[in-house]
Parts: sequence; C-alpha cells; structure tokens
Amino acid sequence: MVQDENLYDVIVIGGGPAGLTAGLYLARARYRVLILEKADFGGQITITDEVVNYPGVGTTSGRALTATMRRQAQDFGAEFLSAEATGLDVEGDVKVVHTSRGDLRTFGILVATGASPRKLGFEGESEYAGRGVAYCATCDGEFFTGREVLVIGGGFAAAEEAVFLTKYASKVTILVREDNFTCDASVAAEAKDNPKIEVRYHTVLDGVTAGQGGLTEATIRDVASGAVETWRPSAGGTFGVFVFAGYVPATDLVRGVVELDEQGYVVTHGYLETSVPGVYAAGDLRVKNLRQVVTATADGAIAAVELERYASQMSERTGLVPPRPVDSAYERRERDAAASAARSGTSPAPAPTRDGGSADAASGAVGKSSGFFNEAIRKQLDVVFGRMARPVTLRLDLDGSPLSAQLEGFIGELASLGVGKIAVERHTAASDAAYDPAGVLPEALPCVRMCVADGDGVPQPTGLAFHGVPSGHEFNSFVLGLYNAAGPGQALDADATSRIDAIKEPVNIMLLVSLTCTMCPETVLAAQRIAAANPLVRAEAYDVAHFPDIKDHYNVMSVPCIVITKADGSQTIEFGKRNVAQMLDLLGA
Repeated sequence: MVQDENLYDVIVIGGGPAGLTAGLYLARARYRVLILEKADFGGQITITDEVVNYPGVGTTSGRALTATMRRQAQDFGAEFLSAEATGLDVEGDVKVVHTSRGDLRTFGILVATGASPRKLGFEGESEYAGRGVAYCATCDGEFFTGREVLVIGGGFAAAEEAVFLTKYASKVTILVREDNFTCDASVAAEAKDNPKIEVRYHTVLDGVTAGQGGLTEATIRDVASGAVETWRPSAGGTFGVFVFAGYVPATDLVRGVVELDEQGYVVTHGYLETSVPGVYAAGDLRVKNLRQVVTATADGAIAAVELERYASQMSERTGLVPPRPVDSAYERRERDAAASAARSGTSPAPAPTRDGGSADAASGAVGKSSGFFNEAIRKQLDVVFGRMARPVTLRLDLDGSPLSAQLEGFIGELASLGVGKIAVERHTAASDAAYDPAGVLPEALPCVRMCVADGDGVPQPTGLAFHGVPSGHEFNSFVLGLYNAAGPGQALDADATSRIDAIKEPVNIMLLVSLTCTMCPETVLAAQRIAAANPLVRAEAYDVAHFPDIKDHYNVMSVPCIVITKADGSQTIEFGKRNVAQMLDLLGA
C-alpha cells in the first residue's frame, strides 16, 4: 500500500445536514473526508428561525443545529473547503472533482447539494427581489411590521412561515394553488386557525407593481374560473410578498452524469447509490417523499456507511491509501480523559460547573447574567482576547441618544473583560442630523470603529465599523472582527489572500443588516475579513432598524443588502449571504 497525500476517501459536495452527517460518520470511522460547500455550511435550514421537530432536541434554530453538526464532524477530523464544484470525472477507480479552487482526487463522491427556493416567474419577481419580494421570513419579516403580506405556496414552509410572519404583519394572506394545503394537517391547522391569516385557495399570483416606497398592488388569478383581480392592502400603503413554493433540486452539476427523474431529482437505489458506481446522493436533491432535516441526516448516515465500504474496496484494488485522521480533537479529548483517569485512579466524569451540574448539561444554558454578557459568553471572550496579537481601540462616535448610551454601556463592559486588549475612546457629536444617507459610508450615529496603533502608537481606523449596537446575531461577527483587526485573524487560504492583495484601489462596502437575520453575520464577517487584510477596503455595517433614512434611500426590504462603491464612483447593490470568496467575486478581485 502506498499513501497518497493528494487523495481523499470521499468528497462530500454540499455542507447541509446530509453532507455534515456523512462527514461526521466517515471521519469518525477514520476515513479521509472533505466537505465542499460553495455558500454557507448548514444549508437551507440555517434560515429557519425555529426547529421543534428534530428528535432529541427541544427547540433550536436551524443555524444552531447545523453549527453543532459541523463542530461534531470537525472534531472527528473531517476537512472543510469553501469552493464551488464545477464538474466531475467519474470514470475509473479514482474520481476527480473539479472546483473553483482546483481539482480534487477521491475514491467516492457524495452529492448532497440540496435544493434552492423555487422562483415562480411572476411579473416583477426579479425586479423587486429584496425590495418587496422575499424568500426568508426570519430574515426579512421585520421589514413589513404593521403591513400586510402575501404568502405564496401551500406546503410546510408556506404554512409555518405564514404563522411566523404574523409576529410582524398586520395581516397575512396565503395564496394556495390547490384546494387545500399539501402539508401535514396539524401544520396547516395553525395557519388556518390564526385570526391574522386569510387563506385563498385555487389562487395564484401573476404579478406585482410598485410605487413610492414599495409594492402597491398585485394581480392574482383564480385558476378554476380564470378570473383576474387586482389585490391591494385593505388599509392602503405598501405590502410584501413571501414566496414559499417549494424547491428546485441543485443537480446541474450531475446532469448528464447520473440518472435524474423528469423533475431533475437524482434517482437513487437501496443504499443511496446512483447510476454511477462510487457516486452516491443524499438529502433534498434525490427522489424521496419527505424532505426534512431528519430525513437528510438519515440519508447522510446511510450513504456514509456505504461509502466507507466502497472506499475500502478501492483502496485495496488500487494499492493507494489516503492519509487518514489519527489525531482529531475528539481523540485528543479521549486520550486526555483516559490519562487523567489513570493518574487519579478514577473513571472519567464530566467536569463540575459552579452550580454543581456537569459541563455538558450546562453547555446549552444561558447561565447567570451580569450586565450584557453571561458567564458562558465571558469565557468565550477570554479565549478570543487571549489569541489577539495586539490591542484594539474601539472609537465610539456618540450623539447623546438612548441608543448611544446603550452602545457605550455595551462596549464599556466588553472592554472591561478584555483588560489590556481593548481600549475605548469616546467622541460626542453635537448632532447627527446632517448626515447624508446617500454618502459613500454615511456617518450614522452611534457608531463603533475598530482601530489599531500605527508606528507612533496612535490608534488608526482599520476600516471595520458597526453603526448601532452589535448585539443579537451580529455579536459573533463583531467579536471575530476584533480578532481579525488585531491579528492573527481567521485563516485565509492562499487563493483568498492573493485575491485580497490584488485590490489596489479604494473600495467601500456598506452592509445593511438586521440583528434578527441569520444570514447577515457571515456576510459582515466576510467583508470585514477582507477589510482587515487590505487597508484599501472599508466595510461598515448598519443596523437598518435604527437608520430608516438609509433603508429608504436604497429601498431595502431584504437583508443583508450589500452596497459596494468603487474608486471611480460606480456603485453595485446586491442582496443575500456571501462568504469571503463570493464577496471577492462581487468586488471583482
């Protein structure tokens, strides 16, 4: 047997629940596995605000659930790569996955690319996407507080998200093409019985039109009679449209490679093998009668066990052996526990917490709160502060408002936890009334800017800033922004480093976010990671809840909204989540 350093046992394409589960199983069995994801590890479930039907887990969010899955896979030794798979060579014993980051060799392939929200193609859908037409209730629902919304669809997502939207909307009208919902009766009943929801059956949306400030009317059609009517909110004004019309399988990569059905889903057999030996499929992209997180994880486990067998056979046939994980975080913990037990003459046991419980039991608890940060968060901050290579000065630009007072207290407590690593400068402006919402990066107050000392010890702005209070989902991106500004920062691969270094002209990135949005933090983090590495880039985030002038100027009804202004004055506006590679694509780097 010859060890081949450039060979994997299995490459998993797709980092959702199916792919992460497969990676966990394969790595735990000590096979070399790489999980490849072009967008966000976690998949579509990360935009779900509340998951209540995953066995063994009470109530959680989609992002939290899949973050745990990723940590488990990583702890067992799974490898991860942010890149897009662009093609497959599946002939022979060793297959090749072509990616945007180069070619990868492997024995087996698991395709777990999932599905993406279905676009309906009604008039105005593309034109007003992000400006009244949305696909994520969790991310964009708050933009329609006090307004009416239309929900399009009759499945699980439409019923569940319509109920969620009643937290914000004055009324929700669901347009269902069929004569009833197509989801479980108990889920549909919650929507049917909600007093803020009206359901119209046999009805579809043909188009929307907009006026000042947003969508003003919709054209809807009765599919039974063909009758067309113009729909407007009962109280006038503008409204939103949320589309939950199912998903389209992300199978372009394997079209013409493996067998697909008429709808484009991958046809699999007993143990999730496709029509090509060594190529398996798991999750929402394959033909199946139920697409839920629990069925995706089951698929991942089944396919992984089969791929273990397949990779072992290929290794014996070719005489090639990939380098297997032998020093994973899990194995190190097990060795440390065994060594500790041997020294003490006792069995390993969970470490006690301050209240007498075990660490495992306490890991999901909020903990005792002190000011803004509880004990668990304080411990996490200690780790980050301990790794920072140099101090960071946080410059506060304040205006005497209650929000400024909140920011001052928030940053003051944060600085008290990072003694020696975090300093604070306070600057008070007479008023922020003169700020220009159309400015390249508006001076909206309050604002916190990350600064580091120059050669003379004078704090200089790094280009990273947050306008508002960086709490909620943005807290993690803010803390990691500190780490990136201070150095060494989150690791960047050679390709990303080269692309960042290639930016030779100033560029400003305005990130319009909401603290309730689960997709915003990765986008903020990506832009600010680039800014931390290149002084020509500025990346400033704005909580749109506090700056309506900016939101209205760009007609923002979906987050994250990315406004890129280059040195020549040209401006690009994009919506949606981006990682570092995708943000560099937007910058043209």
